[in-house]
Amino acid sequence: MAITIILNLIVALLVFGFMFRQQSRHASFTVRVFTGLGLGVLLGAAAQAIYGGDSAAVTGTNEYLAIVGSGYVKLLQMIIMPLIMVSIISAILKLKDASSLGKISALTIGILLITTTVAAAIGILMAKLFGLTAVGLTSSAAEVARGVQLQGSLETAKALSLPKLLISFVPSNPFLDMTGARKTSTIAVVVFSIFIGISATGIAAKKPEIFASFEHFMKVAHAIVMRMVTLVLRLTPYGVFALMFEVVSTSSAADILKLANFVVASYSALFLMFVVHLMIISGSGLNPVRFVKKVFPVLAFAFTSRTSAGSIPMSVQTQTKRLGTPEGIANFAASFGSTIGQNGCAGIYPAMLAVMIAPTVGVDPFTASFLLPLLAIITIGSIGVAGVGGGATFAALIVLSAMDLPVALAGLLISVEPLIDMGRTALNVSGSITAGTVTSRVMGQTDLAVYNSETEADLDEVEHAI
Repeated sequence: MAITIILNLIVALLVFGFMFRQQSRHASFTVRVFTGLGLGVLLGAAAQAIYGGDSAAVTGTNEYLAIVGSGYVKLLQMIIMPLIMVSIISAILKLKDASSLGKISALTIGILLITTTVAAAIGILMAKLFGLTAVGLTSSAAEVARGVQLQGSLETAKALSLPKLLISFVPSNPFLDMTGARKTSTIAVVVFSIFIGISATGIAAKKPEIFASFEHFMKVAHAIVMRMVTLVLRLTPYGVFALMFEVVSTSSAADILKLANFVVASYSALFLMFVVHLMIISGSGLNPVRFVKKVFPVLAFAFTSRTSAGSIPMSVQTQTKRLGTPEGIANFAASFGSTIGQNGCAGIYPAMLAVMIAPTVGVDPFTASFLLPLLAIITIGSIGVAGVGGGATFAALIVLSAMDLPVALAGLLISVEPLIDMGRTALNVSGSITAGTVTSRVMGQTDLAVYNSETEADLDEVEHAI
Protein backbone atom coordinates (compact mmCIF):
# COMPACT_ATOMS: atom_id res chain seq x y z
CA MET A 1 0.00 0.00 0.00
CA ALA A 2 1.38 3.40 -0.97
CA ILE A 3 2.53 5.59 1.86
CA THR A 4 0.15 8.37 0.72
CA ILE A 5 -2.87 6.08 1.10
CA ILE A 6 -1.73 5.09 4.59
CA LEU A 7 -1.34 8.75 5.57
CA ASN A 8 -4.80 9.57 4.17
CA LEU A 9 -6.38 6.72 6.11
CA ILE A 10 -4.64 7.84 9.32
CA VAL A 11 -6.18 11.29 8.86
CA ALA A 12 -9.58 9.64 8.28
CA LEU A 13 -9.18 7.59 11.47
CA LEU A 14 -8.38 10.77 13.39
CA VAL A 15 -11.60 12.29 12.03
CA PHE A 16 -13.56 9.22 13.10
CA GLY A 17 -11.99 9.47 16.55
CA PHE A 18 -12.98 13.11 16.81
CA MET A 19 -16.60 12.33 15.86
CA PHE A 20 -16.70 9.44 18.32
CA ARG A 21 -15.51 11.84 21.01
CA GLN A 22 -18.36 14.17 20.04
CA GLN A 23 -20.81 11.31 20.51
CA SER A 24 -19.27 10.42 23.89
CA ARG A 25 -19.75 14.01 25.00
CA HIS A 26 -23.40 13.84 23.86
CA ALA A 27 -23.12 16.35 21.02
CA SER A 28 -26.43 16.53 19.19
CA PHE A 29 -27.05 14.29 16.20
CA THR A 30 -27.35 17.32 13.90
CA VAL A 31 -23.98 18.68 15.02
CA ARG A 32 -22.30 15.30 14.45
CA VAL A 33 -23.79 14.94 10.96
CA PHE A 34 -22.80 18.51 10.08
CA THR A 35 -19.27 17.77 11.33
CA GLY A 36 -18.99 14.70 9.10
CA LEU A 37 -20.33 16.65 6.12
CA GLY A 38 -17.98 19.60 6.64
CA LEU A 39 -14.86 17.55 7.24
CA GLY A 40 -15.68 15.34 4.26
CA VAL A 41 -15.87 18.39 1.99
CA LEU A 42 -12.71 19.95 3.46
CA LEU A 43 -10.50 16.86 3.30
CA GLY A 44 -11.96 15.75 -0.03
CA ALA A 45 -11.09 19.14 -1.55
CA ALA A 46 -7.60 18.92 -0.03
CA ALA A 47 -7.06 15.45 -1.55
CA GLN A 48 -8.29 16.73 -4.92
CA ALA A 49 -5.88 19.68 -4.79
CA ILE A 50 -2.86 17.66 -3.61
CA TYR A 51 -3.18 14.44 -5.61
CA GLY A 52 -5.74 15.04 -8.36
CA GLY A 53 -9.14 13.39 -8.67
CA ASP A 54 -7.99 10.47 -10.82
CA SER A 55 -4.77 9.75 -8.91
CA ALA A 56 -3.93 6.36 -7.41
CA ALA A 57 -3.77 7.95 -3.94
CA VAL A 58 -7.36 9.21 -4.13
CA THR A 59 -8.66 6.02 -5.74
CA GLY A 60 -6.96 3.82 -3.15
CA THR A 61 -8.14 5.96 -0.25
CA ASN A 62 -11.72 5.87 -1.48
CA GLU A 63 -11.61 2.09 -1.85
CA TYR A 64 -10.95 1.77 1.88
CA LEU A 65 -13.32 4.56 2.90
CA ALA A 66 -16.04 2.79 0.88
CA ILE A 67 -16.04 0.19 3.65
CA VAL A 68 -17.53 2.91 5.84
CA GLY A 69 -19.54 4.89 3.28
CA SER A 70 -20.95 2.16 1.05
CA GLY A 71 -21.12 -0.21 4.02
CA TYR A 72 -23.31 2.27 5.88
CA VAL A 73 -25.66 2.63 2.92
CA LYS A 74 -25.94 -1.17 2.66
CA LEU A 75 -26.83 -1.39 6.36
CA LEU A 76 -29.60 1.14 5.80
CA GLN A 77 -30.86 -0.85 2.84
CA MET A 78 -30.77 -3.95 5.05
CA ILE A 79 -33.30 -2.52 7.50
CA ILE A 80 -35.68 -0.88 5.00
CA MET A 81 -37.99 -3.86 4.42
CA PRO A 82 -38.22 -4.99 8.08
CA LEU A 83 -38.88 -1.40 9.15
CA ILE A 84 -41.66 -0.92 6.59
CA MET A 85 -43.33 -4.20 7.47
CA VAL A 86 -43.38 -3.92 11.27
CA SER A 87 -44.28 -0.22 11.25
CA ILE A 88 -47.18 -0.45 8.82
CA ILE A 89 -48.61 -3.65 10.33
CA SER A 90 -48.31 -2.18 13.86
CA ALA A 91 -49.98 1.03 12.73
CA ILE A 92 -52.94 -0.87 11.24
CA LEU A 93 -53.30 -2.98 14.39
CA LYS A 94 -53.51 0.22 16.43
CA LEU A 95 -56.16 1.62 14.07
CA LYS A 96 -58.24 -1.56 14.52
CA ASP A 97 -59.81 -0.80 11.12
CA ALA A 98 -58.71 0.18 7.63
CA SER A 99 -61.08 3.13 7.14
CA SER A 100 -58.35 5.77 7.24
CA LEU A 101 -55.85 3.89 5.05
CA GLY A 102 -57.48 5.12 1.86
CA LYS A 103 -57.36 8.75 3.00
CA ILE A 104 -53.73 8.47 4.09
CA SER A 105 -52.67 6.85 0.79
CA ALA A 106 -54.63 9.30 -1.37
CA LEU A 107 -53.33 12.35 0.49
CA THR A 108 -49.73 11.17 0.48
CA ILE A 109 -49.63 10.18 -3.19
CA GLY A 110 -51.64 13.27 -4.19
CA ILE A 111 -49.18 15.62 -2.49
CA LEU A 112 -46.21 13.80 -4.05
CA LEU A 113 -47.64 14.03 -7.57
CA ILE A 114 -48.78 17.65 -7.25
CA THR A 115 -45.41 18.77 -5.92
CA THR A 116 -43.69 16.90 -8.76
CA THR A 117 -45.75 18.87 -11.28
CA VAL A 118 -44.81 22.12 -9.53
CA ALA A 119 -41.15 21.02 -9.48
CA ALA A 120 -41.26 20.37 -13.24
CA ALA A 121 -42.73 23.84 -13.83
CA ILE A 122 -39.93 25.39 -11.76
CA GLY A 123 -37.35 23.39 -13.74
CA ILE A 124 -38.80 24.74 -16.98
CA LEU A 125 -38.74 28.29 -15.61
CA MET A 126 -35.09 28.02 -14.58
CA ALA A 127 -34.15 26.57 -17.96
CA LYS A 128 -35.78 29.61 -19.55
CA LEU A 129 -34.17 32.15 -17.23
CA PHE A 130 -30.69 30.65 -17.61
CA GLY A 131 -31.06 30.11 -21.36
CA LEU A 132 -30.17 26.41 -21.17
CA THR A 133 -29.77 24.59 -24.48
CA ALA A 134 -27.90 21.53 -25.73
CA VAL A 135 -27.25 23.22 -29.08
CA GLY A 136 -23.52 23.65 -29.58
CA LEU A 137 -22.41 21.42 -26.70
CA THR A 138 -19.50 19.19 -27.63
CA SER A 139 -19.08 15.59 -26.50
CA SER A 140 -16.04 13.97 -24.97
CA ALA A 141 -15.40 10.24 -25.31
CA ALA A 142 -17.04 9.58 -21.93
CA GLU A 143 -20.10 11.62 -22.87
CA VAL A 144 -20.46 9.80 -26.20
CA ALA A 145 -20.22 6.46 -24.39
CA ARG A 146 -22.86 7.61 -21.93
CA GLY A 147 -25.12 8.60 -24.81
CA VAL A 148 -24.77 5.16 -26.37
CA GLN A 149 -25.58 3.56 -23.03
CA LEU A 150 -28.72 5.67 -22.67
CA GLN A 151 -29.76 4.78 -26.19
CA GLY A 152 -29.45 1.13 -25.24
CA SER A 153 -31.78 1.65 -22.27
CA LEU A 154 -34.39 3.37 -24.40
CA GLU A 155 -36.41 0.24 -25.18
CA THR A 156 -36.94 -0.44 -21.47
CA ALA A 157 -38.29 3.08 -20.97
CA LYS A 158 -40.56 2.86 -24.03
CA ALA A 159 -41.99 -0.44 -22.82
CA LEU A 160 -43.06 1.16 -19.55
CA SER A 161 -46.69 2.25 -19.18
CA LEU A 162 -48.90 3.38 -16.29
CA PRO A 163 -50.96 0.15 -16.22
CA LYS A 164 -47.77 -1.94 -16.13
CA LEU A 165 -46.39 0.23 -13.33
CA LEU A 166 -49.55 -0.18 -11.26
CA ILE A 167 -49.52 -3.94 -11.81
CA SER A 168 -45.88 -4.04 -10.66
CA PHE A 169 -47.00 -2.70 -7.27
CA VAL A 170 -48.87 -5.98 -6.67
CA PRO A 171 -46.56 -8.46 -4.87
CA SER A 172 -46.96 -11.74 -6.75
CA ASN A 173 -43.99 -13.03 -4.73
CA PRO A 174 -43.68 -10.95 -1.53
CA PHE A 175 -40.62 -12.87 -0.38
CA LEU A 176 -38.82 -11.89 -3.59
CA ASP A 177 -39.82 -8.25 -3.04
CA MET A 178 -38.43 -8.39 0.49
CA THR A 179 -35.02 -8.78 -1.16
CA GLY A 180 -35.56 -5.57 -3.13
CA ALA A 181 -35.24 -7.47 -6.40
CA ARG A 182 -37.55 -5.15 -8.37
CA LYS A 183 -37.62 -1.38 -8.81
CA THR A 184 -41.07 -1.29 -7.21
CA SER A 185 -40.28 -3.79 -4.43
CA THR A 186 -40.65 -1.13 -1.73
CA ILE A 187 -44.25 -0.37 -2.69
CA ALA A 188 -44.99 -4.08 -3.12
CA VAL A 189 -43.86 -4.72 0.47
CA VAL A 190 -46.09 -1.84 1.62
CA VAL A 191 -49.06 -3.48 -0.12
CA PHE A 192 -48.22 -6.89 1.38
CA SER A 193 -47.91 -5.36 4.86
CA ILE A 194 -51.30 -3.68 4.46
CA PHE A 195 -52.85 -7.06 3.60
CA ILE A 196 -51.30 -8.63 6.69
CA GLY A 197 -52.51 -5.79 8.92
CA ILE A 198 -56.05 -5.83 7.53
CA SER A 199 -56.20 -9.64 7.77
CA ALA A 200 -55.11 -9.50 11.41
CA THR A 201 -57.73 -6.90 12.35
CA GLY A 202 -60.31 -9.06 10.60
CA ILE A 203 -59.89 -11.84 13.18
CA ALA A 204 -59.76 -9.51 16.22
CA ALA A 205 -63.43 -10.07 17.10
CA LYS A 206 -63.75 -13.72 16.05
CA LYS A 207 -60.45 -15.00 17.45
CA PRO A 208 -59.35 -12.49 20.12
CA GLU A 209 -56.74 -14.81 21.67
CA ILE A 210 -54.95 -15.39 18.36
CA PHE A 211 -55.15 -11.66 17.56
CA ALA A 212 -53.71 -10.82 20.99
CA SER A 213 -50.80 -13.22 20.40
CA PHE A 214 -50.09 -11.73 16.99
CA GLU A 215 -50.33 -8.19 18.37
CA HIS A 216 -47.82 -9.08 21.10
CA PHE A 217 -45.51 -10.63 18.49
CA MET A 218 -45.64 -7.43 16.44
CA LYS A 219 -44.81 -5.35 19.52
CA VAL A 220 -41.73 -7.48 20.11
CA ALA A 221 -40.72 -7.36 16.44
CA HIS A 222 -41.28 -3.61 16.36
CA ALA A 223 -39.09 -3.04 19.42
CA ILE A 224 -36.26 -5.16 17.99
CA VAL A 225 -36.37 -3.54 14.54
CA MET A 226 -36.45 -0.02 15.98
CA ARG A 227 -33.46 -0.88 18.15
CA MET A 228 -31.66 -2.09 15.02
CA VAL A 229 -32.56 1.15 13.24
CA THR A 230 -31.11 3.15 16.12
CA LEU A 231 -27.84 1.21 16.04
CA VAL A 232 -27.42 1.74 12.31
CA LEU A 233 -28.31 5.44 12.42
CA ARG A 234 -25.61 6.03 15.02
CA LEU A 235 -23.13 5.45 12.18
CA THR A 236 -24.55 8.31 10.10
CA PRO A 237 -21.80 10.93 10.76
CA TYR A 238 -19.09 8.44 9.75
CA GLY A 239 -20.96 7.37 6.63
CA VAL A 240 -21.63 10.99 5.63
CA PHE A 241 -17.92 11.84 5.98
CA ALA A 242 -16.79 8.90 3.81
CA LEU A 243 -19.42 9.53 1.12
CA MET A 244 -18.73 13.27 0.98
CA PHE A 245 -14.96 12.73 0.79
CA GLU A 246 -15.41 10.45 -2.22
CA VAL A 247 -17.67 12.87 -4.11
CA VAL A 248 -15.49 15.93 -3.56
CA SER A 249 -12.13 14.21 -4.07
CA THR A 250 -13.14 12.72 -7.43
CA SER A 251 -15.03 15.70 -8.90
CA SER A 252 -13.44 17.52 -11.81
CA ALA A 253 -13.45 21.31 -11.42
CA ALA A 254 -12.91 21.75 -15.18
CA ASP A 255 -15.94 19.61 -16.07
CA ILE A 256 -18.08 21.46 -13.53
CA LEU A 257 -17.02 24.85 -14.91
CA LYS A 258 -17.84 23.72 -18.45
CA LEU A 259 -21.44 23.11 -17.43
CA ALA A 260 -21.56 25.70 -14.64
CA ASN A 261 -24.67 27.31 -16.11
CA PHE A 262 -26.60 24.03 -15.88
CA VAL A 263 -25.33 23.35 -12.36
CA VAL A 264 -26.35 26.82 -11.12
CA ALA A 265 -29.73 26.59 -12.85
CA SER A 266 -30.35 23.15 -11.34
CA TYR A 267 -29.54 24.22 -7.80
CA SER A 268 -31.62 27.38 -8.23
CA ALA A 269 -34.58 25.19 -9.17
CA LEU A 270 -33.89 22.80 -6.28
CA PHE A 271 -33.71 25.71 -3.83
CA LEU A 272 -36.97 27.23 -5.09
CA MET A 273 -38.74 23.88 -4.78
CA PHE A 274 -37.46 23.48 -1.25
CA VAL A 275 -38.99 26.91 -0.53
CA VAL A 276 -42.27 25.56 -1.95
CA HIS A 277 -42.08 22.68 0.53
CA LEU A 278 -41.66 25.18 3.36
CA MET A 279 -44.62 27.19 2.07
CA ILE A 280 -46.75 24.03 2.12
CA ILE A 281 -45.61 23.29 5.67
CA SER A 282 -46.41 26.86 6.70
CA GLY A 283 -49.80 26.65 4.97
CA SER A 284 -50.64 23.61 7.08
CA GLY A 285 -50.13 25.70 10.22
CA LEU A 286 -46.68 24.43 11.18
CA ASN A 287 -43.48 26.39 11.80
CA PRO A 288 -41.26 26.07 8.66
CA VAL A 289 -38.07 27.17 10.45
CA ARG A 290 -38.47 24.41 13.01
CA PHE A 291 -39.15 21.98 10.17
CA VAL A 292 -35.81 22.87 8.54
CA LYS A 293 -33.88 22.42 11.77
CA LYS A 294 -35.39 19.00 12.42
CA VAL A 295 -35.05 17.53 8.92
CA PHE A 296 -31.49 18.74 8.29
CA PRO A 297 -29.71 15.48 9.32
CA VAL A 298 -31.73 13.27 6.98
CA LEU A 299 -31.37 15.76 4.11
CA ALA A 300 -27.61 15.89 4.72
CA PHE A 301 -27.46 12.10 4.48
CA ALA A 302 -29.62 12.03 1.33
CA PHE A 303 -27.36 14.71 -0.18
CA THR A 304 -24.19 12.71 0.38
CA SER A 305 -25.50 9.18 -0.25
CA ARG A 306 -27.63 9.96 -3.33
CA THR A 307 -30.19 7.29 -2.42
CA SER A 308 -33.83 8.06 -1.67
CA ALA A 309 -34.58 4.46 -0.71
CA GLY A 310 -31.59 4.28 1.63
CA SER A 311 -32.91 7.37 3.43
CA ILE A 312 -36.19 5.66 4.41
CA PRO A 313 -35.14 4.53 7.94
CA MET A 314 -33.75 7.94 8.83
CA SER A 315 -36.76 9.68 7.27
CA VAL A 316 -39.19 7.62 9.35
CA GLN A 317 -37.24 8.34 12.55
CA THR A 318 -37.18 12.06 11.74
CA GLN A 319 -40.92 12.19 11.07
CA THR A 320 -41.93 10.21 14.17
CA LYS A 321 -39.41 11.41 16.76
CA ARG A 322 -38.93 15.01 15.66
CA LEU A 323 -42.02 16.03 13.68
CA GLY A 324 -44.69 14.17 15.65
CA THR A 325 -46.01 12.16 12.71
CA PRO A 326 -47.51 8.72 13.50
CA GLU A 327 -45.40 5.76 12.37
CA GLY A 328 -48.00 4.50 9.89
CA ILE A 329 -48.18 7.80 8.00
CA ALA A 330 -44.40 8.30 8.23
CA ASN A 331 -43.78 4.88 6.67
CA PHE A 332 -46.35 5.44 3.95
CA ALA A 333 -44.80 8.79 3.02
CA ALA A 334 -41.19 7.58 3.14
CA SER A 335 -41.97 4.39 1.20
CA PHE A 336 -44.17 5.98 -1.46
CA GLY A 337 -41.82 8.96 -1.71
CA SER A 338 -38.87 6.73 -2.58
CA THR A 339 -40.70 5.47 -5.68
CA ILE A 340 -43.49 7.90 -6.58
CA GLY A 341 -43.30 11.59 -7.36
CA GLN A 342 -39.65 12.35 -6.69
CA ASN A 343 -39.54 16.15 -6.95
CA GLY A 344 -35.86 16.35 -7.89
CA CYS A 345 -35.14 13.25 -9.95
CA ALA A 346 -38.53 12.83 -11.65
CA GLY A 347 -39.66 16.47 -11.68
CA ILE A 348 -36.98 19.13 -12.12
CA TYR A 349 -34.32 17.09 -13.95
CA PRO A 350 -36.34 15.62 -16.87
CA ALA A 351 -38.14 18.96 -17.34
CA MET A 352 -34.87 20.90 -17.67
CA LEU A 353 -33.40 18.21 -19.89
CA ALA A 354 -36.39 18.22 -22.26
CA VAL A 355 -36.27 22.01 -22.59
CA MET A 356 -32.52 21.89 -23.28
CA ILE A 357 -32.71 19.16 -25.90
CA ALA A 358 -35.85 20.29 -27.78
CA PRO A 359 -34.09 23.08 -29.77
CA THR A 360 -31.61 20.53 -31.21
CA VAL A 361 -34.47 19.03 -33.25
CA GLY A 362 -36.03 22.36 -34.15
CA VAL A 363 -38.74 22.36 -31.48
CA ASP A 364 -39.62 25.51 -29.52
CA PRO A 365 -39.89 24.26 -25.92
CA PHE A 366 -41.76 27.32 -24.66
CA THR A 367 -45.08 26.75 -26.39
CA ALA A 368 -48.24 25.38 -24.82
CA SER A 369 -48.27 22.46 -27.27
CA PHE A 370 -44.90 21.34 -25.87
CA LEU A 371 -45.17 22.34 -22.20
CA LEU A 372 -48.61 20.90 -21.35
CA PRO A 373 -47.84 17.37 -22.61
CA LEU A 374 -44.41 17.63 -20.96
CA LEU A 375 -45.90 18.39 -17.53
CA ALA A 376 -48.47 15.60 -17.90
CA ILE A 377 -45.85 13.03 -18.95
CA ILE A 378 -43.51 14.04 -16.12
CA THR A 379 -46.27 13.72 -13.51
CA ILE A 380 -47.44 10.31 -14.72
CA GLY A 381 -43.92 9.09 -15.44
CA SER A 382 -42.84 9.96 -11.90
CA ILE A 383 -44.79 6.93 -10.68
CA GLY A 384 -42.46 4.00 -10.27
CA VAL A 385 -39.07 5.73 -10.57
CA ALA A 386 -36.59 3.67 -8.55
CA GLY A 387 -35.39 5.37 -5.38
CA VAL A 388 -31.71 4.65 -5.98
CA GLY A 389 -28.85 6.31 -7.81
CA GLY A 390 -29.82 6.39 -11.50
CA GLY A 391 -33.54 6.98 -10.92
CA ALA A 392 -33.28 10.43 -12.52
CA THR A 393 -31.76 8.94 -15.66
CA PHE A 394 -34.63 6.46 -15.95
CA ALA A 395 -37.17 9.27 -15.44
CA ALA A 396 -35.42 11.32 -18.14
CA LEU A 397 -35.54 8.37 -20.56
CA ILE A 398 -39.29 8.00 -20.01
CA VAL A 399 -39.93 11.70 -20.65
CA LEU A 400 -37.54 12.17 -23.58
CA SER A 401 -38.78 9.06 -25.38
CA ALA A 402 -42.42 10.06 -24.85
CA MET A 403 -41.66 13.55 -26.25
CA ASP A 404 -39.74 12.06 -29.24
CA LEU A 405 -36.50 13.78 -28.25
CA PRO A 406 -33.00 12.30 -28.72
CA VAL A 407 -32.00 10.60 -25.48
CA ALA A 408 -28.30 10.30 -26.32
CA LEU A 409 -27.83 14.05 -25.72
CA ALA A 410 -28.52 13.47 -22.02
CA GLY A 411 -25.05 11.93 -21.91
CA LEU A 412 -23.58 15.43 -22.26
CA LEU A 413 -24.25 15.99 -18.56
CA ILE A 414 -22.41 12.92 -17.27
CA SER A 415 -19.53 14.98 -15.82
CA VAL A 416 -21.80 16.91 -13.43
CA GLU A 417 -24.33 14.14 -12.75
CA PRO A 418 -23.03 13.23 -9.26
CA LEU A 419 -22.93 16.87 -8.17
CA ILE A 420 -26.49 17.57 -9.28
CA ASP A 421 -27.81 14.20 -8.14
CA MET A 422 -26.87 15.04 -4.55
CA GLY A 423 -29.23 18.03 -4.50
CA ARG A 424 -31.95 16.15 -6.37
CA THR A 425 -31.94 13.30 -3.86
CA ALA A 426 -32.13 15.69 -0.89
CA LEU A 427 -35.15 17.35 -2.53
CA ASN A 428 -36.77 13.93 -3.12
CA VAL A 429 -36.52 13.15 0.59
CA SER A 430 -37.71 16.62 1.56
CA GLY A 431 -40.76 16.06 -0.65
CA SER A 432 -41.60 12.73 0.97
CA ILE A 433 -41.23 14.18 4.49
CA THR A 434 -43.38 17.16 3.49
CA ALA A 435 -46.06 14.77 2.19
CA GLY A 436 -46.02 12.79 5.45
CA THR A 437 -46.05 15.89 7.65
CA VAL A 438 -48.94 17.53 5.78
CA THR A 439 -50.94 14.28 5.59
CA SER A 440 -50.54 13.80 9.34
CA ARG A 441 -51.60 17.40 9.94
CA VAL A 442 -54.68 17.13 7.70
CA MET A 443 -55.68 13.86 9.37
CA GLY A 444 -55.36 15.57 12.77
CA GLN A 445 -52.77 13.06 13.98
CA THR A 446 -49.68 15.26 14.39
CA ASP A 447 -48.25 15.40 17.92
CA LEU A 448 -47.76 19.16 18.12
CA ALA A 449 -45.90 18.87 21.41
CA VAL A 450 -43.20 16.86 19.63
CA TYR A 451 -43.17 19.13 16.57
CA ASN A 452 -42.96 22.35 18.57
CA SER A 453 -40.40 21.03 21.03
CA GLU A 454 -37.24 23.11 21.04
CA THR A 455 -35.29 20.16 22.47
CA GLU A 456 -33.83 18.00 19.74
CA ALA A 457 -34.99 14.39 19.90
CA ASP A 458 -31.56 12.86 19.60
CA LEU A 459 -30.85 9.22 18.92
CA ASP A 460 -29.93 8.77 22.57
CA GLU A 461 -33.50 9.69 23.53
CA VAL A 462 -34.89 7.43 20.83
CA GLU A 463 -32.84 4.54 22.17
CA HIS A 464 -34.13 5.04 25.70
CA ALA A 465 -37.67 5.25 24.36
CA ILE A 466 -37.21 1.84 22.77
